[in-house]
Amino acid sequence: MTIQSPMTNTAQSPDQTPAAKVLPDAQTVTEVRHWTDRLFSFRVTRPQSLRFRSGEFVMIGLLGDNGKPLLRAYSIASPSWDEALEFYSIKVPDGPLTSKLQHIKEGDQIILRPKPVGTLVVDALLPGKRLWFLATGTGIAPFASLMRDPEVYEKYEQVIMMHTCRTADELAYGQQLVEALREDPLIGELVEGKLLYYPTTTREESPRMGRITDNLASGKVFEDLGLPKMNAEEDRAMVCGSLDFNVDVKAVLESYGLNEGANSDPKEYVVEKAFVGDGI
Repeated sequence: MTIQSPMTNTAQSPDQTPAAKVLPDAQTVTEVRHWTDRLFSFRVTRPQSLRFRSGEFVMIGLLGDNGKPLLRAYSIASPSWDEALEFYSIKVPDGPLTSKLQHIKEGDQIILRPKPVGTLVVDALLPGKRLWFLATGTGIAPFASLMRDPEVYEKYEQVIMMHTCRTADELAYGQQLVEALREDPLIGELVEGKLLYYPTTTREESPRMGRITDNLASGKVFEDLGLPKMNAEEDRAMVCGSLDFNVDVKAVLESYGLNEGANSDPKEYVVEKAFVGDGI
């Protein structure tokens, strides 16, 4: 990283202007959309050399007040074939990063470290019949990537996206994405009849209510979608949410006989731990 300081007035000639700070690993913001007063998504240019598996995350950020990079882990919400990179974020008024990141606009630059990693990839799961995506809030981001990846539909007969938020407007990002998938020229035919979307709210009244853990444990989601009870032979799952959510969901999945896996040891379900307690 190189930071150039403005020259003093005595040393600066009339036609010189102070040099701007130069971001390391800079990528340019191409689109920003604010979904609610707490949620926004944005797209940035993709480094030509960047290769990633749908569901992985990278470190992104801005320069902090001290001039040093302030980075956090963010799932790539766009699929691996997309020419740009998409991210979905919460806004935290006093968050070290998001207090600044939420104000980015088209043409701005962010820092993006091109070293993707993560557990929410299909290679970390054993073959199965049904794949469950279980997310709260912005935890839908890695699944926004996976839902747009043809490989997912080639490997599984059914894909179930369970997404829970406090209010209905917080579900809009996922709802619009799912609706657009059915019309997508690349993946629309694959999605038809295979992708089941199950959004719920926990505070605001909506057609479907309740926490993911409750709807799984009670069997309500199986009844609503006409699916058999979850079992280790046919079902696989990916989990992304808060620490409490992850712990609770793991207990429910294991009550159905599923075991936690990893990239090096594929099993019946995986959990992304990179965002727990990270602070934004």
